[in-house]
Amino acid sequence: MDAAGIEKNPRDFESQIIKQERKCRDVVVLIIFIAFWIAMIVNSSFAFNKGNPLRLTYGLDYKGNVCGNRHANPDLRELELQYWLNPNQVYESGLKHSQLKLENAKSICLIECPIPSDDALNWVCDYPEGDIRLSVDDWIDRNFDYFEFLTPDMRNSSLQLQGPCYPVIFPSVNVHWSCQFIARASNMSLQHWEQMGGVHIIEDIRIDKSIHRSINSRSAVLKRYVADVGKSWPVLIVCGGIVPLFLSIVWLLLIRYFVSGMPWITIIIFNVLIISTTMFYYLKAGWIGNNAITPIIGEHDPYIHIFGREQSHLHAVAVLMTIVMIVAVLSSIAIARRILMATSVLKVAAKVIGEVQALIIFPVIPYILLAIIYMFWFSATMYLFSSGQILQNDCKSNCCAYDLGSKRVNCDTCCGYRIHYTPHISVSILFHLFGCYWATQFFIACSSTVIAGSVASYYWVRGETSKEITFLPVMSSMNQLMRYNLGSVALGSVIVPFAKFLRSPFESIRRRLKGANITTETKIAKLASGSSRCCLGCIGWIMKSANRNAYIMIAITGEGFFRASGAATRLIMNNILRIRRVNVIGDVILFLGKLCISLSSVVFAFLMLDSYRYSSAHNKISSPLLPVLVCWALGYVVATLFFAVVEMSIDTIILSFCQDSEEHQGTAQYAPTLLIETLDDQNDKQRLIQGSS
Repeated sequence: MDAAGIEKNPRDFESQIIKQERKCRDVVVLIIFIAFWIAMIVNSSFAFNKGNPLRLTYGLDYKGNVCGNRHANPDLRELELQYWLNPNQVYESGLKHSQLKLENAKSICLIECPIPSDDALNWVCDYPEGDIRLSVDDWIDRNFDYFEFLTPDMRNSSLQLQGPCYPVIFPSVNVHWSCQFIARASNMSLQHWEQMGGVHIIEDIRIDKSIHRSINSRSAVLKRYVADVGKSWPVLIVCGGIVPLFLSIVWLLLIRYFVSGMPWITIIIFNVLIISTTMFYYLKAGWIGNNAITPIIGEHDPYIHIFGREQSHLHAVAVLMTIVMIVAVLSSIAIARRILMATSVLKVAAKVIGEVQALIIFPVIPYILLAIIYMFWFSATMYLFSSGQILQNDCKSNCCAYDLGSKRVNCDTCCGYRIHYTPHISVSILFHLFGCYWATQFFIACSSTVIAGSVASYYWVRGETSKEITFLPVMSSMNQLMRYNLGSVALGSVIVPFAKFLRSPFESIRRRLKGANITTETKIAKLASGSSRCCLGCIGWIMKSANRNAYIMIAITGEGFFRASGAATRLIMNNILRIRRVNVIGDVILFLGKLCISLSSVVFAFLMLDSYRYSSAHNKISSPLLPVLVCWALGYVVATLFFAVVEMSIDTIILSFCQDSEEHQGTAQYAPTLLIETLDDQNDKQRLIQGSS
């Protein structure tokens, strides 16, 4: 009751705190955000026009066609393996100072790697054309061999290793869709070749190493990693989308109905999952069991062992995961004795979720929007990484090959082809990656702002339940966000990463200038020192203020991002002694909960990728590393969307408590009883600890 004896209506006070008369904020940033996404669409359209995901997996033939391309001439839809025809060219490309590079050695697309015969000499001939009256299907049925149809000139040219037919002397094995030679020539085939008067064929280990070095180059490995993501898209949908969605909703329901046991359950499950994930990496790295990844595709001689760069990467990740596992397990044990503190904090959020039940299902909306954006983004990524122009090399090596079209040996256009990447493609890729990050942060920020507005409405009516409380706050908060605060949210979702990026160079300048001798500083050095300190102070303030508390004040007051950040920081600092220990352990438990969801996605991804579909034949992936990492990231994003219900509930209640205290001379009038008991309990514990020390 006030001084006049008239009791105030909580909803009247709510309308004063949660401002209803608003106006659009940070409009310029919203315009920039819209322009940015127009640029993203233009950038993606360029990728769809210039890219071809087949280039990430398959090589080029001597005509510049991508193996496996059904639109090539001839149709190569079944011919996916790149095979180098001339073994002497392969050897020469392996020499240290050779002018001939492997990309200029003559290659062709085949269905399978050819095998030397035990009693005759097998041949692989060029695509049939000119005087060779065979269809591509007939050529395939004849195992790519039409040597018997060659004219004497063609035969003589073939015996000089100039085509159109080339002998199969060395066995080869399918390594990442390229036929890698095994430097053990077939004695019978070599004998037949020499009897026919063929030129000398060099037997050397360089024949093996030259192709192996090309297959394991950094650019080739990067392409295969990106291709792995495209091949495993069903895994991304199931393990990166459906599994974390289901587990996140289950986790929220458990928080609602079984809050007392959730911290213990979260810690136990986290430890089990982190250990399981580490063991999967050990399995795939080959340190446990016999389920290690192999670069060889299909059936092969079990005595052939080829080591790929992907396996080295798995070894490094297995070591890293071992360290992370040890630190995580020890840290979870260390916080076990403070579980009761986390339970008391989570109970506050559980009560809010129980009253505003729409909060549990609201994150499905940003989840669906993000899912649509991710599908578009991943598709554009495949094309962007494979964009470029196929051009013939300008090689200086002395190479000649028989041209069936002109019916003669041609030494002018025998150079190979390569994919030419223009300089702006790398910029486009970075722009595309940043676009995904900004879009993710934007939708998380939008979701957080809506949740904060809903919970604030609940706080300022003292938790009174009514028919309106279930859905009205959520719908009202969404309406205010869409009409007034999208610009502020767009600014907040991009400013933190920029602040972190800018902090490092200024910090480096500060440390360098701090170590310099003050007495010998020049005016320029003093000016630089002062400027760097000023910039560090500004960036430090931005980093300190730009957090989810700003979204709470945006939802409550409708102010722009910077004003809301300042107001939130001021409230927290003025009440730091009362609330500094309330939600620290609660945040840790929530973070572990997110990791549980994302690690569950990782475990399910490992299991799916271990199936026959992804471990052999057409859809075989080079390594589970990147698909698993993408599933982890997607799982973490989904968990963040849903766990924001609990996080923002706690933070909004606490920030509203601070605002309530300031409005009523240090005594909160609208705080839920459970929150007051939690704060008083933690403050009593803090005083006891200080008193006993």
